[in-house]
Amino acid sequence: MLHVYFAGGGTGGHIYPALAVAQQLLDTLPDCRITFFCSQRPIDARVLGVTGYRFIPLPVGGFSGNPIKFAKFLKSVFAAKKIVRKTILYDNNEKSVMFSVGGFVSTGAVLAAKSLNIPVAMLNIDSIPGKANSFLARYARDIFVQFPKTKNYFGLNNKRVIVTGCPLRKEFFKPDVSGTVESLGLSPKKKILLVTGASGGALNINNVIGYLLDRFDIFEASWQIVHLAGIAHYDAVRALYRQCELTHKILDYCDDMPGLLSAADLVIGRAGAMSIAEFAASCTPAICLPYPYHKDMHQRVNAKFLVDAGCAAIVDDLCDTEKTAAKLWPVLCDIMSNDEKRETMRLKCAAIANPEAASAIVNKILGY
Repeated sequence: MLHVYFAGGGTGGHIYPALAVAQQLLDTLPDCRITFFCSQRPIDARVLGVTGYRFIPLPVGGFSGNPIKFAKFLKSVFAAKKIVRKTILYDNNEKSVMFSVGGFVSTGAVLAAKSLNIPVAMLNIDSIPGKANSFLARYARDIFVQFPKTKNYFGLNNKRVIVTGCPLRKEFFKPDVSGTVESLGLSPKKKILLVTGASGGALNINNVIGYLLDRFDIFEASWQIVHLAGIAHYDAVRALYRQCELTHKILDYCDDMPGLLSAADLVIGRAGAMSIAEFAASCTPAICLPYPYHKDMHQRVNAKFLVDAGCAAIVDDLCDTEKTAAKLWPVLCDIMSNDEKRETMRLKCAAIANPEAASAIVNKILGY
């Protein structure tokens, strides 16, 4: 019997693609066993806790160049490695595979797998690999990537690098749009502007939209807003909307992103790799405000993939509410007021979505 261990977590962008692969594994091989080695962040337990899969949080801290903090990080990695080794040996599997989805929590798990001669597969959905994946790539039998240009970072002629796209849950390709609209108490006659900062919310985006709310009166007759604030920012965002007359719904988190994104006529959000894939799969035109604090600015590279395909616009987050709002408002007005433009963007999304990513990955790892 095959046992596939998934390693990674800390954000929805790590967990949800892994869940898509796990779902496809069980569809293909119903007796396959699944275990997740995840982070200790609340998002991991919230998402994985309702799936029925076994999940084991690992005590891995974040990477730091500070010598003292780096020493603590290494200590946590080796502690995680010990936990993973003990778990796998206890499970006594006929056959095992380690599937790494990135983030520093995956480091100890991959090192444990290699020490036990267990094959490792890696998923890298960002355009530019992070530190963990860059380091762990040497141990991977195959490296699955979303963007063709990502191959450059692992070696252009590296045959282990396979462009599959980002694996997404099947619900993205068969969403319950009407059910989502009804469950949120939204009007089926009005278009939906979705504002999201991904699983944790985005403070800057929340503040920019709050700053612009007074101007949304011109769209009151035909538009409504769904704002995913993030758990930590929910109360603050509710306060921003207190005087807003436009129909709106504020959520701290949403478990039904396939339905919500597919119901949306336009989305404003960050440009994390999974978000980019979800926007395309749900055929939702997007305005991307890439996260401005990454040194490599990989979210901007992610967003450019959609822009080049004609599916999105980019507005830079200038880390100043008024300045960012001044850049965003004309772009937002242009797309919200132009039905034909949104329809063109929607059709171009459909052209780049890849519903077979999870299947391609599973077919490969079942051959190990």
